[in-house]
Amino acid sequence: MKFTPFLLLSFALLFAACETFTPTPKPRTYPRVLYPEKQYQTFRTSYCNFSFEQPTYAEVERDTLFFDEKPSSDCWFNLNVPQLNAKIYCSYYPIKNRADFDKLVSDAFFIANKHTIKASYIDPIPVHRDADHVHGLIFDLDGPAASMYQFFLTDSTKHFLRGALYFNTQTRRDSLEEVINFMKPDLDRIVNTLQWEQ
Repeated sequence: MKFTPFLLLSFALLFAACETFTPTPKPRTYPRVLYPEKQYQTFRTSYCNFSFEQPTYAEVERDTLFFDEKPSSDCWFNLNVPQLNAKIYCSYYPIKNRADFDKLVSDAFFIANKHTIKASYIDPIPVHRDADHVHGLIFDLDGPAASMYQFFLTDSTKHFLRGALYFNTQTRRDSLEEVINFMKPDLDRIVNTLQWEQ
């Protein structure tokens, strides 16, 4: 058999391509998140009788259906944060009597405690702003719970507002930790700037 230069070159390339290759795994990382700029604006609408400061990157979506039925109040809305794949669900209830108030507080505790199945712990943080007649609780949850931050605010006689932060993802809590830490000050700002309007 006669070896031509082309055949010799082909064998040389074949042997050069057969060098041993050891793959190296990539290091574990989290998805890159582009955080929006921290700025705030006043939330004030015709269908809610309160105001607060909300992040400018949150879009207000009015919620007109609750499980295919009309909500108990016209003031149901979500603060949608598409950049972070998050939503703050807000529902307002007018208080008619003491029984209403007791049931709303009980429901808020019940909904927060449903997350104890997955949460490592729930830290209830009291809210007392006597000058503004704003009282309530923040439920700061830790662990792989569906909602990491919930709250209810009330004046105990007329107004009751409940809110909860959820992410539209099944990503593990540890990879969301930085995003949660980014959003918590915004939720605290909502709680700390709420004003009832008569």
